[in-house]
Amino acid sequence: MDNTEIIRLLNAAFVHEIENSLTYVRNSFVMWDCDPSRVTEAIAVDEMRHMWWLADLITKRGGEPIMEHRALEFGGRDLKSQLERQIVLETEAIDIYKHIINVAGDPEVVGVAQHILDEERRHRKEFKERLARI
Repeated sequence: MDNTEIIRLLNAAFVHEIENSLTYVRNSFVMWDCDPSRVTEAIAVDEMRHMWWLADLITKRGGEPIMEHRALEFGGRDLKSQLERQIVLETEAIDIYKHIINVAGDPEVVGVAQHILDEERRHRKEFKERLARI
């Protein structure tokens, strides 16, 4: 895969991390239950760290991180719908990183994507566990 396409894939992942971070920060503020709120806040920080790693990969390859994102969907006003939305976002992220791993062909990109993929799987599990307790 050529460098331009790698940068495009990394930027798509970067934008998804922006959306997830913003959604999780907002939801952590309005969640009424402390445990899901704390977990959501902690995962928002993880997503921001993913942004740093992706931005590093993008700039090392001569690109610039793209900051534009779609309108955010938070999942509604109740805890259940917020957690359900967050599970969807994590599932989307898992699919993004699986794709990058399968097509990038760049050992550094694949290594970072694999690490992020492992964290996204853990995040989804955390959200699913909180949803099951409702």
